[in-house]
Amino acid sequence: MTRCEFFTEEDRITGFSVSGHSGYAETGSDIVCAAVSAVVTMAEATINDVCGAKAKVRVKKEDARITLTLPASCDEEEAVQAVLAGMMITLCSLRDDYPDYIEVLEV
Repeated sequence: MTRCEFFTEEDRITGFSVSGHSGYAETGSDIVCAAVSAVVTMAEATINDVCGAKAKVRVKKEDARITLTLPASCDEEEAVQAVLAGMMITLCSLRDDYPDYIEVLEV
């Protein structure tokens, strides 16, 4: 199962961690993993490369985990929060369609 955790402080999303394999299908044919990977990649690229937020990104291949942590503040805060909210909504939609393969949590 893929686990998607969003870290929050008050009304601010401060980052996320996505880990695990969905197990929906064999590697290379898993549409759930492919969808999650696309959403995560788009969010990270938009936050860092488009908005310039300088978020810290850690990848642990052995755990199939990526973690993104925002700095305490950034110039494009409103845009970054919109990207993270959109990411959460998209992953929740995937969870609704594939509940046995993905979970989304706010922690």
